[in-house]
Amino acid sequence: MSASLTRRGFLGASVLGASILGLGSASLASDLRKRMKRKLRIGCVGVANRAAENLAGCKDEDVVALCDVDARFLAGASKAHPAAKTYRDWRDLLAHSGIDGDALDGVVVSTTDHTHAIVAANAMKLGLHVYCEKPLAHSVHEVRVLTDLARERKLATQMGTQIHSLPNYRRVVELVRSGAIGVVQDVDVWCSVGAWGGIESPAGRSAVPEHLDWELWLGPAPERPFVDGAYHPANWRRFWDFGGGNLADRGCHYIDLAFWTLGLGMPETVQADGPPLDPDVCPKGLAVRWQFPARDGKPSCALTWHDAGRKPASAKELGVDAWGSAVLFRGSEGFVVADYYKHEIGPKAKFEGFTPPAPTIADSIGHYAEWFAAMRGEGRASCDFAYAGPLTECVLLGNVSYRLGGKRLLWEPDRLRARNAPEAEGFLRRAYRDGWSL
Repeated sequence: MSASLTRRGFLGASVLGASILGLGSASLASDLRKRMKRKLRIGCVGVANRAAENLAGCKDEDVVALCDVDARFLAGASKAHPAAKTYRDWRDLLAHSGIDGDALDGVVVSTTDHTHAIVAANAMKLGLHVYCEKPLAHSVHEVRVLTDLARERKLATQMGTQIHSLPNYRRVVELVRSGAIGVVQDVDVWCSVGAWGGIESPAGRSAVPEHLDWELWLGPAPERPFVDGAYHPANWRRFWDFGGGNLADRGCHYIDLAFWTLGLGMPETVQADGPPLDPDVCPKGLAVRWQFPARDGKPSCALTWHDAGRKPASAKELGVDAWGSAVLFRGSEGFVVADYYKHEIGPKAKFEGFTPPAPTIADSIGHYAEWFAAMRGEGRASCDFAYAGPLTECVLLGNVSYRLGGKRLLWEPDRLRARNAPEAEGFLRRAYRDGWSL
């Protein structure tokens, strides 16, 4: 099987994309109205582990296509969706959409981080709506490409930060924005789970099992030998070629709460600190500090990330160090601490008998349901790429600083560059293997 992006079957995808969109057809408006009245036709790229949960999230729509480079995973998903067509190569899934009336409406991308953007971008170029797991992409440049494509093509998108749609985050946003803890200029985030990294690079090579297409799994990443148990199906998060360690894995979940609550936008500076750099393996522990400018009448704000058991001194000072993973908003009049499912306001003595503000943010209809509604023209999903793109860029910049030896980056988002670090370019965007491109 060729590793070339322009392999047989994908050459015609742009032509088929025209039929998917109904471009140039006088009946386009009528076709769109018909689609809104039926179940949406969904293709899923990646079907096991985390991807299995995303597949289950599509149960109320029509899952018509399944794709996975691992034949075992694909066979398992096919049993649950026997009517769906199956593919090993995502390019074939996209290229075959539209044949025999099988036009897709949307694609769920649940692959490894390093293939998120290449699958999502090609799907969006065909006019397909996209749900993509977090982090949105593997590099800052890839994130920007996806964000721009979604806006230009006016597509319904959603990033897989499903915690965003739970009630707890909404109540925290309302509480902090109510002014109950005063002006917030410092946020600490600590994460005690994951810890992807801190190992030695695998040595040697193993025979590639028959059920796995290793060339497709590698995709645009540099070629390397398969080593049994080293990368597939989960350990890839430990390696720069495929993932971004704990920060890329969990950062979009926890930093999301601060990003949303305070309307942070893009940072002015980013600086990371961690163990000595390994050019192949992500660090086990990392601390990152982002400084955000004043915005919309709010003062500048610092946000600091701690992982692998690290916690800020303020956690102990405020009596919240028992929280395993949390987001801590420190205001001029108090603090709010939260995790995925609960939150509290403090100090306790000051806020005894405190009545939280009345809810103003409607509860979500569901993270997947938001995307489906947006596909039907019923509003926007709460983590569409317009929101998730800047959030992901912010998170990934922490890894860029770390890989530059902890250099403090002076960030210029409009130019997608660190003005004091031209050497960052190699980490802001990445070279693809021959035959692969966005």
